[in-house]
Amino acid sequence: MPVSDNVASDLPPGGLKSGLSEAEAEARLARFGRNAIEEKHVSALRKFLGYFWGPIPWMIEVAAILSAVVQHWADFVIILALLLFNAGVGFWQEFKASNALDALKKSLALRARVLRDGRWKEIDAPTLVPGDVIRIRLGDIVPADVELAEGDYLSVDQSALTGESLPVSRTVGDTAYSGSVARQGEMVAVVTATGTNTFFGKTAALVAGANTPSHFQKAVITIGDYLIFLSVALAAVLVLVQLFRGAPALELVQFALILTVAAIPVAMPAVLSMTMAVGAMALARERAIVSRLQSIEEMAGIDILCSDKTGTLTQNRLTLGEPALFDAKDDAEIILAGALASKAEDGDAIDLAVIAGLTDPAVLTTYTQTAFVPFDPVSKRTEATLTRADGTTLRVTKGAPQVVLDLAKVEGDALERAQATVDAQAAKGYRTLGVARSDDDGKSWVFLGLLPLFDPPREDSAQTIREAARRGVDVKMVTGDDVAIAREISEKLGLGRNIRPATALFGKGDGEVFPAVAMEVEKADGFARVFPEHKYEIVRALQAKGHIVGMTGDGVNDAPAIKQADVGIAVSGATDAARAAADLVLTKPGLSTIINAIEEARRIFERMNSYAIYRINETIRTMVFVVLAMVAFGFYPITAIMIILLAFFNDVPIMAIAYDNTRVSQKPVRWDMHRVLVVSSAMGAVGTLGSFGMLYLARDILHLTVPQIQTYVFLKLAVAGHMALFVSRARGWFVQRPWPSSALLWSAIVTKVLATLLVVYPMGLMTPIGWFDVAIVWAYSIGFAFVTDTVKVMVYRTIDHKTERHHRFFNLLNRRAKV
Repeated sequence: MPVSDNVASDLPPGGLKSGLSEAEAEARLARFGRNAIEEKHVSALRKFLGYFWGPIPWMIEVAAILSAVVQHWADFVIILALLLFNAGVGFWQEFKASNALDALKKSLALRARVLRDGRWKEIDAPTLVPGDVIRIRLGDIVPADVELAEGDYLSVDQSALTGESLPVSRTVGDTAYSGSVARQGEMVAVVTATGTNTFFGKTAALVAGANTPSHFQKAVITIGDYLIFLSVALAAVLVLVQLFRGAPALELVQFALILTVAAIPVAMPAVLSMTMAVGAMALARERAIVSRLQSIEEMAGIDILCSDKTGTLTQNRLTLGEPALFDAKDDAEIILAGALASKAEDGDAIDLAVIAGLTDPAVLTTYTQTAFVPFDPVSKRTEATLTRADGTTLRVTKGAPQVVLDLAKVEGDALERAQATVDAQAAKGYRTLGVARSDDDGKSWVFLGLLPLFDPPREDSAQTIREAARRGVDVKMVTGDDVAIAREISEKLGLGRNIRPATALFGKGDGEVFPAVAMEVEKADGFARVFPEHKYEIVRALQAKGHIVGMTGDGVNDAPAIKQADVGIAVSGATDAARAAADLVLTKPGLSTIINAIEEARRIFERMNSYAIYRINETIRTMVFVVLAMVAFGFYPITAIMIILLAFFNDVPIMAIAYDNTRVSQKPVRWDMHRVLVVSSAMGAVGTLGSFGMLYLARDILHLTVPQIQTYVFLKLAVAGHMALFVSRARGWFVQRPWPSSALLWSAIVTKVLATLLVVYPMGLMTPIGWFDVAIVWAYSIGFAFVTDTVKVMVYRTIDHKTERHHRFFNLLNRRAKV
C-alpha cells in the first residue's frame, strides 16, 4: 500500500491486517508531532499587560498621573492599587475561563478508530501518526489526510476545504482530506499526513473563525456604553460649573476623572466572563458541555424543543420481538440472515439487537464476510456479501420494510400481508425490519420476513416532558419512524397524538417557509418520517413564528438543522460532525439533561440581569448625587480618595454574583432592555434621594463639619451600595427566598465591615467618626433599602400588569381574527 513521503517507513509486516505497533506509533509521534494545528498562545505576562491598555485603564492611569502632579500621594497609591486590582481580577477571571474552556474542549476532542498490534481500538485523533490504519464510516470527520485502502466506496463532503458544493465519491487509492465529513459508506484507510502537513493544516491560515457576540453580550456592552456616556456628560457639567465658580482646574479635572472611573462598569468584562465560565462548568457537571458560551442566552429563552425519539425519549435499547415469517422456514433462518447483514464492531443498536436474537452466536463464524454496505439515510438498508464454509456466496440485506419489499419485488397478497403486519406492529410501538437473501449475486432476492424491534420509552421521559411544559418549553418529537409508531410513543409520553408526517408538510423542500406550513408545524405535537433536510425546515418554520428553537440531532446530516437552530444540541453518542455544529453537547442520554441545562441557563441569565440593573442603578445613584450636590451646595460631598475606595468595596462583592442563588423562571426569558432601564432608573432615583437625605441629616440636623459630612456620605454610599445589590437581585421583596448565596453575602459583609472600620480608624485617609455615627448611617441605609425595595416592587408590578394587559388584548384580537 503506497504511503506518502510523510511516512518514515512502510507499514510493518501484516499491513492492513495488523497496523502499526504501539512502539512504532510512539516513535513516529515523536518524529512527526501531534496531529493538531498549532495554536498561537499569548504569554501570561502579555495578557496581563493588556489589561493596562484601553479606554478604561487609560482613564485610571491619567487620574494617577494627575494625582502625582498635584502631589496627592495617598490618591496616587490607591489609584495605582485600583488599576492593579482591575487588571488582576480581569486576568484571573480570563485565566480561569480559558482553563475551563480548554478542559471542556478536551472532552470534545475527536476520536479515531485505529488498528494497532492487530487490534482495533479508539484513540484521541491528535495521537494519530502517518502510517496508522484507521476506519472511517458515516458521520465521521476524517481525522487526518488518508489514502483509502479497503472497502467499496466513501462519499465525503469536503466543501469546507475545497468549496465543492456536493459530496464527492472516493474509492480505493483515492485521498480523503483531514476535516472532510463522511456522508456515506465505510472504508479502511492509511494515514498519509498529520497536523500542519495536512491539506487543511497548510491552508489553516485562510480559515478564520469569527466570534459573533450574543444578544445578551450586545445588551451588556450597550449598557456599558450608555453608562460611560452618562458619566462623561455629568463630569463635563461638573467641570464647567466648578470652573465658573473658580475651582482649581487641575484638582477639579482629577476629581471628575476619578468620579467617572468609579461610575463606569470597570468590572463588567470580568463579571461577564466569570458568570459565563461558572455557568458552563455547572452545565458540565450536568454532563452538558457548552461549546459556545454565548449560546447560554438563547438556551435560557428556548420555548420549543424538538427532540429526537431514539435514545433521547426512548432507551435506545432495542429488543427483538416475534418474527413474521414469509419465505423463511423458521425464526432461526430469518434472524441468522439479519445477523449476517449486521456488523457488531460498529456498535449499531439495531445490529446488536438482531445479533443478540441468535440462539447460537457461534454460527456466524461459519461465514466469511467479504463486503459490507452500511446503512445510510438514502438507501435505508444494509447489505453484506458472504462466503459459506462450502465456498458458495450469498448476499443478505436488512432495512426499511418498504425498501426491502421493493428490492425483493414482493407483490399481491404477500405485499398486502407484509404491509398489514408492519402497520399492526407499528400500532403497538414496534419498528420492523425487512430481511431478504440472494443466492445469485443479487440478481434476485427472496423476502424472508419481518423482524419487529421495540425501543421502550425512557423511564424519566414522561416526567421530564411534564417538567418542561411547567417551565414553558413545548417538546415536539422528531423521528424517522412511521406515523403509527411515533403516535404510539408520543401518546405514552404525554405529548399528544397530533403527529404529522414531514413529507406531507414539506414535500421535497424548496427552502421556502410558507405561513400555512409554519402554522401546521407550530400546532403539531411531533413529526414522523423525518429526513435530515426536514429537520432544517422544521426549525426554520418555528423560527418564522417567532420561537426560540432547540433542536437535537446525532447524525452528520443533522448538522444543518443543529446549526440553524437557536440552540443546536448534539445528543449522547452523536457523530463528530453533529458535535462540531452544536452549541450544546450531551454526554448522557435522555431529555432530562437538556431541561437541566435550560434551567441552569436561566439562572445564569438572571444573574446577568441582576448585574445590569445594579450597575445602572449604582452609576445613577453615585454620579447624579455627587454632581448635583456639588452644583447645589458648592463643596465635594465625598473626596477623590473616597471614590476610589468605593470602587474597591463595590467591585469585590459583585464578582460573587456569578455564584448567587437565583430563582428559576417558569417561562422562557429574553433580554428586556425596557424593563431593565425602568427598574434600574427608578432604583437609582430613590438612591439619589436617599443620599441627599443623608446629606441633609449630617449638614442641617447634626451640624457636622464638611470633612465629617464626607465621611458620613462615604459610609452611606458603601453600605447602601450592597443593599442595592441585594434589592436588584430579587424581583419580589429582597428579604424573601431565594436568599443571597454564601459567597455573595459574606463578600458584602466583609467589605462593609472593612469600610466601617475605615471610617472609625481612617489612618489619615478621611476624618474619623464614632461608633454612634456609624450606627446612624447603618440604620439609615438599611431603612432606605426597604424604601428602594418598595419602589422596585411597585415598578415591577406596574410593568407586569401592563404586559399582561397587552397580552390579553392581543389574544382577544387573535380570537376575533380566527372567528
